[in-house]
Amino acid sequence: MSTPLPQHHTAPMDAQAIREAVDAHQRYLAGRTGGRRLSLTYADLSNCSLEGADLREADLAGARLTGAMLAGANLSRAILFGADLREADMRRVNLKRADLRGACLRGANLACAEMAGCDLREGRIALQDKLDGFRVLRHEHRPGELNYAILSGANLTGAQMSGTVATASDFTDAVLAGAMLAGARLTRAVLDGADLSGADLGGADLTGASLKRTVLAGVNLEHTRLDDADLTDVLRGPPPLVYVDDRPLSEILAEHELYCDSDGRKGAVMNLPEVDFRPLRNLKGRKLTALIAPRSIFFGMDLQGVQMQGADLSGCDFRGANLRDADLRGARMSDCQLARADLRGAQMGPLRISEGRFVRTDFTRANLRNADLRGANAQRARFIEADLTHMRVAGCDMTAAELEV
Repeated sequence: MSTPLPQHHTAPMDAQAIREAVDAHQRYLAGRTGGRRLSLTYADLSNCSLEGADLREADLAGARLTGAMLAGANLSRAILFGADLREADMRRVNLKRADLRGACLRGANLACAEMAGCDLREGRIALQDKLDGFRVLRHEHRPGELNYAILSGANLTGAQMSGTVATASDFTDAVLAGAMLAGARLTRAVLDGADLSGADLGGADLTGASLKRTVLAGVNLEHTRLDDADLTDVLRGPPPLVYVDDRPLSEILAEHELYCDSDGRKGAVMNLPEVDFRPLRNLKGRKLTALIAPRSIFFGMDLQGVQMQGADLSGCDFRGANLRDADLRGARMSDCQLARADLRGAQMGPLRISEGRFVRTDFTRANLRNADLRGANAQRARFIEADLTHMRVAGCDMTAAELEV
């Protein structure tokens, strides 16, 4: 059972006082006269609205922020040591390098939050003495708590989470690369599609956790409990080399490019289903028009400017891949995993195959959670049953795109 939260807060602050403190903090950040760093330790800010506020370096140690509206706020390098953030709305909040030791985030919504390098380890929390009131404080250790929190799509790269309690939390498609999770309690947590590359899970408890499609490349799983965990389609580290029919993958792709460069007079179209392309590291600018590679792995690869128009890429894993300025016109990308993919400036409109005939780019049932399509061209593309949660589309041309209503 978790240690009780501190109960020695002051009376709730009124909206005017909060506004004045935030305004003074803005002047402090800008180096203007009258500026004062925001310091509201143990203040009662429950249910207050601080959406989009710039609270960098603010000191909110022990503050009560239950139910607070902090969506889009900037709390980078802020001190939230022992803060009570239960059920707070923290979608897209910036907590980069924030001190969250001993903080309670039970039931908080941290979807798409930026939490790289934040500290969620055990904190030493001051608690009110029941007999002597506020005069005497005792201290108890409490780990950061994330029970039932929503962290889908959050960036927790390099986060310090040793000993963190995160029972039944939702880390779907979150990035936990290099995170320190030694001894963490992640029982019944949902880590589907999460990137745990290089993370330390030594001694962690993942009993009953869901790890479907989770990336476990280079993960320390020594003494990790995985009883009843669902490890369906987990992605391990790539092989050092890939051979197809006793030929190196690089040689086969060169033959396909020769086919593209010679308008079909030389080389051949390659059929490469279920191939792991990661050992090649990048395919930047390569000519892979009409490539047949269903269910293949391109996870995290640099594919900037790649030409894959008319390719069969159905069921492929492009999570976290750089597809900026890629030519994907007419590509078949149904059932693709494209969470966190960078598709800025990509060409995904229809591909002309003859006079008056076009093939549309097909993202049917694809996962595009947190994908970046800013400035892309997705005219007439199909997105039927696709997951477009938190997809960024500013400046993306989606004229006549087929979207579910």
